[in-house]
Amino acid sequence: MKRVLLYLLAVGLLLSGCRPQEEAPPAGAPAVESVSLTVWGAAEDQALMEEIIASFQRRYAGETNFQITYQTQSESSCKDALLGDLEGGADVFAFADDQVAALAAAGGLDPIENPGEVQGASLSAAVEAASVDGTLYAYPLTADNGYFLYYNKAYFSEEDIRSLNRMADVAAQAGKLVVMDWSSAWYVYAFFGNTGLEVGLNEDGLTNYCTWNSTENPIRGVDVARAMLDVAASPGFASRTDEEFLSGVRDGSVIAGVSGVWNDVAVREAWGEDAGAARLPAFVCAGQEVQMASFSGCKLIGVNAYSQHPEWAARLAEWITNEENQALRFAARGQGPANVRAANSPEVQASPAIAALLAQSEFSQLQRVGGKFWEPVAEFAQNLARGNPSGGDLQAQLDRLVEGVTAR
Repeated sequence: MKRVLLYLLAVGLLLSGCRPQEEAPPAGAPAVESVSLTVWGAAEDQALMEEIIASFQRRYAGETNFQITYQTQSESSCKDALLGDLEGGADVFAFADDQVAALAAAGGLDPIENPGEVQGASLSAAVEAASVDGTLYAYPLTADNGYFLYYNKAYFSEEDIRSLNRMADVAAQAGKLVVMDWSSAWYVYAFFGNTGLEVGLNEDGLTNYCTWNSTENPIRGVDVARAMLDVAASPGFASRTDEEFLSGVRDGSVIAGVSGVWNDVAVREAWGEDAGAARLPAFVCAGQEVQMASFSGCKLIGVNAYSQHPEWAARLAEWITNEENQALRFAARGQGPANVRAANSPEVQASPAIAALLAQSEFSQLQRVGGKFWEPVAEFAQNLARGNPSGGDLQAQLDRLVEGVTAR
């Protein structure tokens, strides 16, 4: 009996010694890749983007070990931050479409590898905004980077909102304000853009041409300046930043203002059923009603050409801009999708803000101006917002504006 037990014990030890170690990987098995990615985007997008990034990591769980970091970076100045250190910059980043040409020219963006797929899924205007000379360089994210009129229906009729001058009078009678940001050249374009006076990029893609000081156009530059002074003189109008507009909406001092879809949710929360949105009004200029214009544009997602993980960075950019996540962005932030299917959804089509933006699109153009545009225009308009207190000659101010805008 002892011999049998010894024999069985010996066999058991022998067999156990032949078993492979379960914790050891099979010989030759590849190690799971570790991928570190940095994403840049707006501060107000952080919660949404972190949710989207988390879903991306769940989707590709097991394929790689991710370390994805979200850092806040203004979309309007993304180009400058990225070109300051391309190799150290974000792998994936959100930016305004007017920066795409400069980023591509500097080597910060490579052409999209699957342009047909992205183009087919996106609105044509968004594809145009993401392209340079017909080549797609970025993934369209939103098609709503423009502005329109928010107004409180408790104060204004449908007739009132057709005229900025009338709206300022109504607000003055109510002891309230209609506001617009004249410290931003982006908004100030509204007064010049539909007058026949022109501004835009030269063929070099860097410098500007500008005729806003014209003395021969049917509507002269000084006519626009005087019209702006008339608006500014009303006690029912004030130049306020976008943040001050929203503060005024919430405290009741502001009953109308020019802004974009990013404030849609907050405005509806403050005004409830009285929240209205429409295309921009007209303003009185040179004895006629001139429809206010607007800059339009898109937000894009770019992939850094110097990314250490370009394939994963491209996958993440595609994930951020897919139909589901653009629909999620609209639900969370009210931002208009660039994706065709998401943009045509009943929810988006029913949005008053999106409808207003579409109505304004007839009088808008893609923002294509060089860096010298912003400061001279803002300086000029801020002086008018104060009522031109020094009494300076308007033509001389316009000449100085044009000289600054067209500087090389």
